[in-house]
Amino acid sequence: MNDTTSKTEPVNAPGSETVPVTSRKGADVDTGSAGRLAWGARSDVGLVRDHNEDAFLVHAPLFCVCDGMGGHAAGEVASAIAVRCIAEHAPVTADDVLLGTAVELANAAIIEGAAEGVGKPGMGCTATAAVIENDHMAIAHVGDSRLYVLHAGSLVRVTHDHSFVEELVDAGEITADEARVHPSRSVITRALGSDPDMYADHFTLDVARGDRIILCSDGLSSMVPDSIIEELAVSSATPQQAADNLVAAALEAGGHDNVTVIVIDVQDDGASELVRKRRRRAIIGWILGLFIVAAALFAFLFFYVSNSWYVGINNGNVAIYQGVEGNFLGISFSTLEETTTVRVQDLPEATQVSLQNGIEVASLTDAQATIRSYRDQITSEKERTAEVANSAQSQGAGTSQPQEANQTAQPTVGEGV
Repeated sequence: MNDTTSKTEPVNAPGSETVPVTSRKGADVDTGSAGRLAWGARSDVGLVRDHNEDAFLVHAPLFCVCDGMGGHAAGEVASAIAVRCIAEHAPVTADDVLLGTAVELANAAIIEGAAEGVGKPGMGCTATAAVIENDHMAIAHVGDSRLYVLHAGSLVRVTHDHSFVEELVDAGEITADEARVHPSRSVITRALGSDPDMYADHFTLDVARGDRIILCSDGLSSMVPDSIIEELAVSSATPQQAADNLVAAALEAGGHDNVTVIVIDVQDDGASELVRKRRRRAIIGWILGLFIVAAALFAFLFFYVSNSWYVGINNGNVAIYQGVEGNFLGISFSTLEETTTVRVQDLPEATQVSLQNGIEVASLTDAQATIRSYRDQITSEKERTAEVANSAQSQGAGTSQPQEANQTAQPTVGEGV
């Protein structure tokens, strides 16, 4: 946990700062990492105020920014009470209801402290808190401090300001850019320390590896447009560099207010990386296994097809094919080896049906032997047909000669009679 109390800074005219932000005295900085989170934070008094009323909390997975209100020796007291109370009561998991309760307890603590003489009556602060657990982030929010998420290079503001100018923006009366310079931009409609019945907005978001989360006081958002915040968040290599660059941008714009920025990167911890490596190895193993099986199957099919033969039909003639009959998705598993002169129609009907389905044979030699047998069958059938025809012709000739003899003899008998 790291909170910011009063810091003494020289008063500077707006925009007169020339010292690099990383060299400024009195600034509060926190850099670190834990598990899959890495963060950087910077809080600066600015160039106008003589003390810093902001406070921030870095206690991973809990992060919080509070912007104090109420004048000297009061606003910083309220923000310090808030971060201590939130740190004590916030959940360690991404439970937005419990986180909202912690903020509401901080409100009660500030009111109680003022009643007991700690700080001043009417002191208060904003509070924007987040708890990041795995792929979820719980958020609780009161006031005009903000939480942004930079996801895939685009900046999204996920909190809603509880301020007079935000209500004007919601009503369409002014733009967001006009709100930043509006005379009533500092008027807060909800804050810790003013109302015992105050409630916190709370909700949960999904976060992913590579997301960059920004919590800030209005010392940044009131001085720097969201487009510039996005540009600096994208271009900064580390969370601390991002926090430094954003604070520097607020100072360059005039530094009218205290400015506090926490930047958190969601990354992989060692366990996640180990799991991912194991998963990659398992996937590669499966792919290699499938490749080996596919290669073995292909080799088997190639061997089987290369050593398979069948006798079929090509353009009405008996043909010899290497492979197996049929196709899959238009891919044939055979090649034509030879088309013979044997006509399918000259073969018996049963043989014709078998040829249409393909007659498997053991080798090319067997296929050629089958063709020879077909030729022999056709030749034998032709010879048999010829013999039958000749026999029928001979029988017909033998029968006609006795009839002629009888016809010739009949007149002779008649004459004799």
